[in-house]
Amino acid sequence: MMNEAELDRFKVSLATARARSKNAPPATAAASITPKPAGQYIVPQHELWPEVARALPNEIVRSALFNAKNKKSKREHLKNAEIAVIGTGKMTYSGEELRQDDQTLWLQLIHLARSQPLGQVITFTPNAFCLAVGWNVSGKSYERIRECLTRLQATSLSIYSDRLKEGVSLSMVPKFRWFDEASGTKLKNYQVQVAPELVELFADMQYTQTEWQQRLALPVGLATWLHGYLASHKTPFAIKIDTIRKGAGMSTESASSAQQTIENALEALKEVGFLEDWKVKDGLVHFVRAPKP
Repeated sequence: MMNEAELDRFKVSLATARARSKNAPPATAAASITPKPAGQYIVPQHELWPEVARALPNEIVRSALFNAKNKKSKREHLKNAEIAVIGTGKMTYSGEELRQDDQTLWLQLIHLARSQPLGQVITFTPNAFCLAVGWNVSGKSYERIRECLTRLQATSLSIYSDRLKEGVSLSMVPKFRWFDEASGTKLKNYQVQVAPELVELFADMQYTQTEWQQRLALPVGLATWLHGYLASHKTPFAIKIDTIRKGAGMSTESASSAQQTIENALEALKEVGFLEDWKVKDGLVHFVRAPKP
């Protein structure tokens, strides 16, 4: 039992504690002052596309950035070149010309980066990467990966569209490392960083998901370009043959040759189950999407 002196000290300490608690901020307010920093991702984690899909911003799949020129034609070196865009917007590019094989590689890179904090270096073995993009596992394919990545690293891309208030400028692959200069040996794991600015292009769900196995089953070129472009529309509307020629960056000069190439690509899309039907009438190409599985 407390004596009188101890009781007085207890009353004083109790009064002090009550005063402190009355002036203290609520627990929720205190927590909000120093929130735990959360990592930023290309897309919010609840919006991640599934493993069976790959994704690209709509502005890119509706452009000739990754063109469908004949793979045998020599790649040009472009400087502040205006890239054809279907719809509104503007795109300029500097660097070696990009083709559909570069897009296949970039799709896989973004897929690997999607679940990692923005700007974090992605590591992968060239063997695993070849298997993921459907390339033969060989020294030649490893060299092809390095060539594509080097090409994507030496780029400058600027995109302007109605939804981007000030546009987005980026180097598509800011960092790529596959060789250890100190030891003079190849790295077991390639190290790549994708552009952090991609978060602006993927914002507001403004990106297109494509079925990966369908794309890998298509002949690389116009068929893969159309696969991405048409997937960016829930119900694709009819477009002119010339619009496809420009939008895909086709180098075919003859109108009849261009139409034949387009028809071959459309038939390939039908064979893999992407299109249910298609027809060319009065210079317009009409599409009927197959129901999604």
